[in-house]
Amino acid sequence: MLKIRLARVGKKKKAIYRIVVSESTKDMYGNHIEILGNYNPHTKEIILKKDEIKDWISKGAKTSNVVNNILIKEGVITGKKKKAVKISKKRKAKKEEAKKEETKPEETKPEEAKPEETKEE
Repeated sequence: MLKIRLARVGKKKKAIYRIVVSESTKDMYGNHIEILGNYNPHTKEIILKKDEIKDWISKGAKTSNVVNNILIKEGVITGKKKKAVKISKKRKAKKEEAKKEETKPEETKPEEAKPEETKEE
């Protein structure tokens, strides 16, 4: 199965990514079929070969979540953005619990009866 995904290149702490087509089981850093563009996350610069990307997708290549979101942002493909990070079940349960607590109406406490001040004459 062919995948369109990111391959990291560049210096240490100055990553630049290539958007490449490669076999999903092979190493994307060495053997790739074609380079389809570049992405620089520091300057947010994106260079794409739009016609070739559409051609590979029509041939059946799948995109990774991050590449899919980049292509939607640039208008190459249409659809919904995919979440790149998955939340564990435990974290998801905590998040839902916190949301329920926020939406709960605050219980109003009855005002405590204040003792009347006595005036000593």
